[in-house]
Amino acid sequence: MELADEIVINASKDRVYAALNDPEILRQCIPGCEELIKLSDTELEAKVVLKVGPVKAKFSGNVQLDTAGAPDAISLTGQGNGGPAGFAKGGADVTLTAQDSGATILRYEAKAEIGGKLAQLGSRLIQSTAKKLAAKFFKSFAEVIDEDVAA
Repeated sequence: MELADEIVINASKDRVYAALNDPEILRQCIPGCEELIKLSDTELEAKVVLKVGPVKAKFSGNVQLDTAGAPDAISLTGQGNGGPAGFAKGGADVTLTAQDSGATILRYEAKAEIGGKLAQLGSRLIQSTAKKLAAKFFKSFAEVIDEDVAA
């Protein structure tokens, strides 16, 4: 499954990049996130509860960050285990482009693979749920940054 989109965030590129590396901001924005622990500058551990159709699962997993393209880009890869519900693994490439207005365009391309009970739900349900979750994350992310900038 592949997802791609872009969003305009009313903050500088440096501020958006810093927020992408802030575990507290990410925890607030990730749908269903119960816990997000920064293990190092490039590794996070997460616990997330998600409901996909009739299947509700608690995922535990790790996320690796690649900041080699900073502050123009960041990549992440991760995997999570949801017990009997299955597993998910994937990654995303995020690019940030500063605008003359002071805003930043955040573009992402993500790929994910799922297995177990989740994979049996059907690709349409999984795809639509993934799009909704991604949209919810980036909407929340933009709102949190807008609040920080306004404060």
